[in-house]
Amino acid sequence: MINCYIGLGSNMGDREWYLRQAVARLAELDGICISQVSSIYVTEPVGYTEQPAFLNAVAAVRTTLTAEQLLAACMKVEQSLARKRDLRWGPRTIDLDILLYGDRHICTQDLTVPHPRLMERLFVLIPLLEIAPDVALNGKSLEQCRQEMGDDRAVRLYRPWHKQQGE
Repeated sequence: MINCYIGLGSNMGDREWYLRQAVARLAELDGICISQVSSIYVTEPVGYTEQPAFLNAVAAVRTTLTAEQLLAACMKVEQSLARKRDLRWGPRTIDLDILLYGDRHICTQDLTVPHPRLMERLFVLIPLLEIAPDVALNGKSLEQCRQEMGDDRAVRLYRPWHKQQGE
């Protein structure tokens, strides 16, 4: 089993429902075991900014799948939740990104791990830090990376994962 981390994001429709559905659908797939999910955070969009705010989280996954098979599983879940890829960094029902696949470095046409923009995105780094505080990237702790990125007020706690709407 390989320990992996998957970033989740949604900014269309019932954003929290899409995040929870994505985790549930991943958990139903053979070879994937969800071991932990971070709290949900609300963040402003990056890149294309003329769109609604995102909800983001990170899931810790144990898998027997190869990195390529895990990517295919993530894309299958995205498709099942009506993900459209019309505009780069545009609005989406769900976005699943493999952030880390064990300690492996992978660079193929379809997949780069660690995720190439992980160190630039507090909306991924903060939830990852919550569930994996001992992970290091490029010889630095996640906390050091977060501090180097500066002001993190744009990433706000929305609710803990275990709390449902209405609780």
